[in-house]
Amino acid sequence: MAVLQLIIAGFLALGQILAPVGAWIINFGESAFFTEWSAEDEFTTDSYIEIEKEPGKDFVILNLTDVQLYDDELYEEVGTESMALIEKLIEDTDPDLITLSGDNAWGTMTYLKLIELIDSYGIPWGAVMGNHDGQRCISEFWAAYHLAEAENSIFEFGPEGMGYGNYLINITENGKIVHSVYMMDTHNNREYETENGTIGGYDHLWDNQMDWYKWCVEGTNAIAGYNVPSTVITHIPVVEYYEAWHAVATDIDEANGKLGFIENPTDDAYGRRGETGGHPPVNNGFFDLCKELGSTKHMIVGHDHDNDYSIVYEGIRLTYAVKVGRGCYFTEDMMGGTTLTIGSDPEGTINQLYYAEKDGVWSKVN
Repeated sequence: MAVLQLIIAGFLALGQILAPVGAWIINFGESAFFTEWSAEDEFTTDSYIEIEKEPGKDFVILNLTDVQLYDDELYEEVGTESMALIEKLIEDTDPDLITLSGDNAWGTMTYLKLIELIDSYGIPWGAVMGNHDGQRCISEFWAAYHLAEAENSIFEFGPEGMGYGNYLINITENGKIVHSVYMMDTHNNREYETENGTIGGYDHLWDNQMDWYKWCVEGTNAIAGYNVPSTVITHIPVVEYYEAWHAVATDIDEANGKLGFIENPTDDAYGRRGETGGHPPVNNGFFDLCKELGSTKHMIVGHDHDNDYSIVYEGIRLTYAVKVGRGCYFTEDMMGGTTLTIGSDPEGTINQLYYAEKDGVWSKVN
């Protein structure tokens, strides 16, 4: 009987692995999974995903970032403990929405297991792609397909020509939009043409994504009748994360490995910087666009596992989400998750959650 069950499980797993390939063939490629979009299109209630907030009750968003396990780690201690931390975070925070800010998994079986675990809670959840998503599995489309197909996932491919997974979530209370969450793909690497020649580095949002963001902000505001506060969740940070740290930290001498620290942490500036930061080498202007439109109050990113600082910079809080688990590199006392709570203040409040593991059991330490 055990052998038969193993064979059946193998066939089911093979079916899951091959499903995106079959869908791609049946639909003659990827285009069928994306939407067509133009800045001239009318913005309607069909342009976003709506999640209703219970009146008078806090709406909690739990963000998980950089799970980033290899398939061969999945059933080893590093994998089982990382998955256990995800379970602990979900159980402790009882979120209304779960978001993943990229580098979700390295490998096919890990992707399937991660999706299965998060989906099992019956809570709406969505993800953005990181620069490593799609690596060590069939393709990035394969990963996006499984994110979109999960029962409780609200992931959408989004407009064509912008990467995988650009979509808007509007949180409503008594039918009124109170907060927007922009899930956006910052891609991988690219080459930049500069005055000093061609340089390579991390990518970020493209021009058409910024046009789409502006269209969504203006359209949401028109429906709501006021400037709706919002959060942008991406994987790779804007250049201003680097500038924000340099504006508040002391003892910075990067040439000699001194990354600085916040001497007197406040609500507006706290956290640590354990690596320089993987922002693009060229500023794409997205942060300035957010300031101009006046909607976005928070940016939440992953990518840099040893950074966990949160700084209000020129009116926008820039937050590195706390890394979840032991996939890829990590710092032992910088593991956990990040919550954004939408309560009486519709702009929302960030909270960094830290957990420590002992004998396979995770406990909250703050």
